Amino acid sequence: MLTGGPLDVLTGDYLAELTMLILGRDRLKNPDLGYAKTFLKQLEEGLGLAHERGVRIVTNAGGLNPAGLAAAVRALAAKVGVPVSVAHVEGDDLMPYGQDALTANAYLGGAGITACLRAGADVVVTGRVTDAALVSGPAAWWFDWSPQDHDRLAGAVVAGHVLECGAQATGGNYSFFTRHDVSRPGFPLAEIAEDGSSVITKHPGTGGAVTVGTVTAQLLYETQGVRYRGPDVTARLDTVRLAPDGEDRVRISGVRGEAPPATLKVGVSRVGGWRNEVVFVLTGLDIDAKAALVRAQLAGALREVESVRWTLARTDHADAGTEEEASAVLRLVVRDPSPDRVGRALTSAAVELALGSYPGFHVTAPPGPAQPYGVFASALVPAGSVPHAAVLEDGTRLTVPPPPDPAQTGGPEPEPERAPTPAREPAAPPAVTAPTVRAPLGAVAGARSGDKGGDANVGVWVEGEEAWQWLHRTLTVEAFRELLPETQALAVTRHELPNLRALNFTVTGILGDGVASGHRFDPQAKALGEWLRARHVEVPAQLLPRGGGGPDTPPTAAPEGTR
Repeated sequence: MLTGGPLDVLTGDYLAELTMLILGRDRLKNPDLGYAKTFLKQLEEGLGLAHERGVRIVTNAGGLNPAGLAAAVRALAAKVGVPVSVAHVEGDDLMPYGQDALTANAYLGGAGITACLRAGADVVVTGRVTDAALVSGPAAWWFDWSPQDHDRLAGAVVAGHVLECGAQATGGNYSFFTRHDVSRPGFPLAEIAEDGSSVITKHPGTGGAVTVGTVTAQLLYETQGVRYRGPDVTARLDTVRLAPDGEDRVRISGVRGEAPPATLKVGVSRVGGWRNEVVFVLTGLDIDAKAALVRAQLAGALREVESVRWTLARTDHADAGTEEEASAVLRLVVRDPSPDRVGRALTSAAVELALGSYPGFHVTAPPGPAQPYGVFASALVPAGSVPHAAVLEDGTRLTVPPPPDPAQTGGPEPEPERAPTPAREPAAPPAVTAPTVRAPLGAVAGARSGDKGGDANVGVWVEGEEAWQWLHRTLTVEAFRELLPETQALAVTRHELPNLRALNFTVTGILGDGVASGHRFDPQAKALGEWLRARHVEVPAQLLPRGGGGPDTPPTAAPEGTR
């Protein structure tokens, strides 16, 4: 990014729910740690370049110890002889917080970053800020926006959300990846204008692609509802407009903003207990009977274990040409407050069945000890109760006030989130009545999914107006549940984003206690959208590429157009 072309601010997003748990465990071992050590290794190569080119660096790699990382950056700068001013943002760490909490951090906005940059900082280190704040904070500094510039801030937040996962906006993890060479995608950048609009692009000569589709996919990632609520502003995702702006350039415009909520989200991680797992390989005939035998043989050893989860993945094929293709996988996951009940004694008992169980018995790994797992939860606290502060190079502390509360200033409060909208017939164009073909949903639609604590979201979008009218009518909550049976007993909410020709589904509780608890085969729901795309539905024939469809359809669909 520093050598590829023009750049004013380089951002680095290092934090996730699982990362906070890992940093919390690091801090228990050494109170001087708690930050992303890899950032320092990367900075040693790039700090001199950034200084020469006048590029500011903003990162949340401070994690649980932004002051510690800021001090380490100063030491590194002295070592490599680069004269930079380093500031940090703090106040997010709310520990001690409740019983057994390992970490508790409020999601701060970009105002602290803005204050550091206004004071002349070359490098700004933060703890837990929202991912988008790494972009909205510098934008507010550059254009001298005020906290009341809601539309401008919302536009920068949307740009920040597009950038936050790096190459996911340039073709990485993209449903239609066969359309582009994504073997080595470059990183995206945002050209932000004073009115808050932006162009998403990448440096010339880098791989991947920036299209309306790749930007749409990232916009739908890990969002819930049409209002994207943050500590600086509430961005209305249903107002976002995307349009091509040249090769590898997509313009984002029309974003409307509303006042932020009067509360801040707090992410809390705890050590939930101990877990272990054993994966049995079942080969050939009588797969169900083999699985039933193992479960019966281990029933006694599992009797006192708090949580026992068996899953059988039928990856086997009849009359298979290789042994691996003839095999299924039976996975046992156990969790308990005591490491003894799920430790090596249990896994050894499973392996000791080897000479007296099903024919062909083997497991994928030797018996291992129990491992601690984490639980993530979120809460809300009044924004004014969090001591948000910018700490400058010389130790000066600048208090960062929370945005004005609309209820106290007489301004309009954000409207409540709309209830899930039932599928309805749009006014125009008329319903598609052409013949249909049974085909994968993914022959027409893209998807992107991810996690928010124990919940998951699945964003689904299409590329043409006719396809949008079909998707809008067809993919109801009921249809979604039918296509993904794991969601049938869970609360599913559908949100509509017509400007993006997209639907966004929130599935409550599918991930249990979150990624760190290892509740599910895909613990962060990263592939939930691709499973949905692989399910077969009745698709109007004229919507399918070449009148056909299927997961291996060549990339000859119409160009990705304006949204």
